[in-house]
Order: sequence, then structure tokens, then C-alpha cells
Amino acid sequence: MVGREAFQGELQHLEELIIELAKKTKEQLNLAIDALYRADVSQAEQIIQNDKELDQLDMKINEEAIVLIARQQPVATDLRRLVVALRISNDLERMADNAKNVAKSTIHLGEDHGIEVHPSIQEMKLMAVEMIDLAILSYENEDVTLARRLAELDDVVDNMYSTMLRELLEETATNPQKIQHIMQMAFSGRYVERIGDHATNIGEDVMYLVKGESLDLNN
Repeated sequence: MVGREAFQGELQHLEELIIELAKKTKEQLNLAIDALYRADVSQAEQIIQNDKELDQLDMKINEEAIVLIARQQPVATDLRRLVVALRISNDLERMADNAKNVAKSTIHLGEDHGIEVHPSIQEMKLMAVEMIDLAILSYENEDVTLARRLAELDDVVDNMYSTMLRELLEETATNPQKIQHIMQMAFSGRYVERIGDHATNIGEDVMYLVKGESLDLNN
């Protein structure tokens, strides 16, 4: 019984680390989009530095999960929990990488690029933040209903990105001298859209955890 209780405690600690990683990822996204709109190169550089901390946290989660698998040799539901922890940590780390990429675009644009950042990027960011919150809530509560909701929100983000991209491409026709800057904004929108994809992946992980089968929420 003591061994089982200790194992459950270690699983709980792993979940707490994942929640911490999700919180830091969300902070990175908020800071990255803020820096993009304010053309704040200094803040963008700090975001890139901060990403190292998130990489280390992801590595810690991976190491603890692998040690638990090796030491406890769990089966069935317990093994799924550890596999899901590894998957979710990976998706969160890749979300953070996308936030870092937005920061890189901000640096590439510079402080005096002279063009307005498309408002849809901010709207997509708000939706992506909601999706991160929803993904982690579905994970904490093992709630498949919340997990399925992520697919609906992802469709909204995808449509927002498609509309924005079309408008940006039209702008390149009238402002060919700004094409490099406009494309950096298109890239930034794509990075945020990818964050939504990774949040949906977490929803699929929750479905796997609860139901024991892999499901594609995007179909």
C-alpha cells in the first residue's frame, strides 16, 4: 500500500510540473504577442532567453516519467498516464517554441518597420490562451467533453488564420516594398495557429487517457 501511495504521489507531482509548464508557456505566448504589437525587440530577446527554462522543465518532466516507467513498470491506466504526461509535455514545449518564433519575427521586423500588425493575431492569441487553459483543465479532470471542445476552437483559429493570410497576401500586392515585413506577420500568425494545433493534441491525449484509444479530434 505504501508503494502504491508513493507512486500516486509521484504521478501527482508529475501533473503539477505539467501544469507549471502550461502556465509558463501561456506567459511566453502573451509576452511574445505583446512584444510583436509594441515592436519591443528587447522583450522579444528576453522571451528567447526564457525559453531555455521551459526546455529544462520539459526535460525534467521527461526524466521523471521515464524513471517511473523503469522503476514501477506500470501497466494499463498507470502506463497510459505516464505516456500521456510525456506527450503533453512535448506539446507544451513545442507551443513555447512557437511563442519563441514569434519573438524571433519581432526581432526580424525591428523597432521601426512602419506597418500595422494585423489585429487577427491578437484575436488568435486570445483563442489560443483559452485553448491552453481548456486543454489543461481537461487533463486535470480527465474530461473528454472539454477535450472535444478543443477541436471546435481549433477550427475557429484555423479560419481566422486563413482569412488573415489572404488579407496579408493581398497587401503584398499593394505594398511590394514591405513584403518581407508582411511575411513575418504571416509567419507569426502561423505560429499562433500551430499552438492551437498542439492544444488539440492534448485533447487527443486526454481522450487516449480516458478511453484507451487514439482518436483524431480534427476529423
